[in-house]
Amino acid sequence: MKVLRNSSERGYAHHGWLESWHSFSFADYRDPAHVHFGPLRVINEDIVQPGTGFGTHGHRDMEILTYVLSGALRHRDSMGHGEDIRYGEVQVMCAGTGVQHSEVNPSPIDAVHLLQIWIIPDSQGLTPGYQQKPFPLEDKRARWCLLASPDAAQGSLLIHQDARVYAARLDGAETLDYPIAARRRIYLHVARGSLQANGCALADGDALMCSDESSVNLAAAKDAEVLLFDLK
Repeated sequence: MKVLRNSSERGYAHHGWLESWHSFSFADYRDPAHVHFGPLRVINEDIVQPGTGFGTHGHRDMEILTYVLSGALRHRDSMGHGEDIRYGEVQVMCAGTGVQHSEVNPSPIDAVHLLQIWIIPDSQGLTPGYQQKPFPLEDKRARWCLLASPDAAQGSLLIHQDARVYAARLDGAETLDYPIAARRRIYLHVARGSLQANGCALADGDALMCSDESSVNLAAAKDAEVLLFDLK
């Protein structure tokens, strides 16, 4: 079975300094049909204006991934980490027993465009942790680049859940397939551009949810960047 979720169906909020689209119920957006997809709990597409951002706030018992699409995001946390995250880099924060952090746009002129992703961990009360790593464009070009996994395979970042997160870039005649193992489900999110996935036309912000399918097949891409979540 495959289910298409159009970008226009997402929740939306505009706070002046922040423009945000919510794939799942978040903050004031409530949709009983889209609370989570397996352990995938949040995909927020955020545009943060120059010199603004999220002040210090807390999280716990969540695996939080940040995927920057353009610009830079400055992270500071109670564990002592202070890093700027730019396009091509991925950050994973295990909130565990509790973390305080802030995320701001350090640029005085350019907005930062990012995806904020939450995955429910397989257990609570984990020791908080922080990881950040660059993933070069050539590792994503017409191939699946493993960003995060429960076993840190292929140099990916460690997450505490039976889930794997991939990224890929496609354009023109490039095609890409992903075989789906038995009893697994797939959430495909288009971060930018457009393509066809299993015959469905997808564009920026669209998603395709697959269960009981044998594979995901991507083709007819136009400067497309996608994230694929392989979930139990």
